[in-house]
Amino acid sequence: MIFKELDTILLQNKLHRGNNQIFLKFDYNAHLIALVKTIPGTKWSASLKSWYINNTAEHLDILLSVFKGKAQINYQNLFIEPSKSTKRPPKKKRNLNEPNRLLLNNFYTYLKGKRYSESTVTSYSQLVADFIDHYNDREINSLEAKDVERFLEDIYIKNNYSISKQRLFISGLKAFMLFYPETGISQLELVRPKRDKRLPLVLSQDEIINLIRVTKNLKHRAIIALIYSCGLRISELINLELKHLDVNRLQLIVKNGKGRRDRYIVLATSYLPLLQNYLTTYAPSTYFVEGQNGNKYSDVSVRKFLKKWCKEAGITKNVSPHTLRHSYATHLLENGIDIRYIQELLGHSKPETTMIYTRVVRKDLLAIKSPLDIAVKRMMESGYNTQKVSITGI
Repeated sequence: MIFKELDTILLQNKLHRGNNQIFLKFDYNAHLIALVKTIPGTKWSASLKSWYINNTAEHLDILLSVFKGKAQINYQNLFIEPSKSTKRPPKKKRNLNEPNRLLLNNFYTYLKGKRYSESTVTSYSQLVADFIDHYNDREINSLEAKDVERFLEDIYIKNNYSISKQRLFISGLKAFMLFYPETGISQLELVRPKRDKRLPLVLSQDEIINLIRVTKNLKHRAIIALIYSCGLRISELINLELKHLDVNRLQLIVKNGKGRRDRYIVLATSYLPLLQNYLTTYAPSTYFVEGQNGNKYSDVSVRKFLKKWCKEAGITKNVSPHTLRHSYATHLLENGIDIRYIQELLGHSKPETTMIYTRVVRKDLLAIKSPLDIAVKRMMESGYNTQKVSITGI
């Protein structure tokens, strides 16, 4: 196949599974992936999201031969010795005794039976397991509220963990106490710290359009445009199935969203040509966006390429997929959409959650005049000499 603009494959030398490997880094391209699969010895690393092969002169020759005329090969980093210091420090291994391990397994089953979401079950289980592991030499029945305070001081405060993670831990611990009320921890003494009252980060409409425009990868562009145009959470995008798109009625349905709520969202007519182009080109089978072998796409991949294209668009803000959702809500409010409809479109259970966007809209703020402007204008209208009213000092 002839490529008008050859894609670039970056070859990197990395230490993986005890050996030096050649890692192949390139933007998603089905044709290049098909070629990689023809090379004996290539493997896919799910953790590093990359193809790799043993770093030998023979394998390098094969790579250069297979991709000759089909891709540009950048191997300037191939001969750099991999640094062991850049690897993430290994996560502390829990040393749970057998009774505690069994108790936590039962707690996990308890949470599943309560029909919590998968992410909540995982978070509660892991955070409570960290707490119990911290006091692994103690009987769980002997733990008290002061032990929780000491744990928060030793782990959360010293490591500067976020308020949201601390709140999540307290919620998980309360669920554990309902499951195992024999502990000496008092519910009344478990207080979640107040949330940070930070304003949501919002992009302007010009920044959004420019971001979509500079995103050259078709799949990435379709994802970014859909998140913004429908105000989707990242989990809702990943779980969105093709059957939930209704182009004829210009809407999609979010199934089993946060709080196990379904909701309908309007599809933008301007998005339809991009949608058709994406579906024709990539032909996903089950989910709107799919990873390797038709599996669900990774939220990590979305965050990674979003930062890349924001840099390309000259956006210096710390943008995440949720920033696009914030921008969607804020722009709806600025365009005069009633806050109650926005609450429904976002899938918020409480109107208070949606009301935060009233603090960032520019429409009403721009109509407010500073008292300094009002004072200067009044003096000028009263016949004062313009030079005397001037505050420039010139």
